[in-house]
Amino acid sequence: MSPNLSLFSVNALLILSSDGTRILSKYYHPPHTTKTNTPTSQNPYPTLKEQKGFEKGLLEKTVKTTADIILYDNHVVVFKAESDVMLYVVGGMDENEMMLYHVVLALRDTLQILLKNSTDKRTIIENYDLVALAIEEIVDDGVILETDPAAIVQRVSRPPQHDIASVQGIDLSEKGLLNAWEFGKKQLAERLRQGL
Repeated sequence: MSPNLSLFSVNALLILSSDGTRILSKYYHPPHTTKTNTPTSQNPYPTLKEQKGFEKGLLEKTVKTTADIILYDNHVVVFKAESDVMLYVVGGMDENEMMLYHVVLALRDTLQILLKNSTDKRTIIENYDLVALAIEEIVDDGVILETDPAAIVQRVSRPPQHDIASVQGIDLSEKGLLNAWEFGKKQLAERLRQGL
């Protein structure tokens, strides 16, 4: 039997508030199939009700423990508590705990940098777009892409470079806008004369 050579390693990435409400959750399922055309491990929580049940049980178990890595419902779960939120990374039973732990640390450190050391429920909700982009930079479809918080923040918070070059030469003063208006009027008049 050949070893599992898939890059898929994260089953879920969750951000839950300390009162049990879901702030952000991403569930992934493996894209690869075995020879019998059944997925290697189906998503054990395909419905919202099952996901909420898993999250509730997970929060109840982790709120009382001081460890960062636990086994829960046949999954390896690594987590970190930050003020009033809990960050979870869920992997399969055969996943490397240290690799998953680096993912949760990358998520925590990235959020601290992006949110200026204010990693709480309110700030995460207010900056939901940045948080979602950061998670996509860390894990994409269950595959770990990056664990360096500085690189993740740089990709999430900066504008695309190809757009900056075209904006630098534009004069946005009143005179520059009037010049652009006059240029546009001349171009329109010329096109109309050529068309008639």
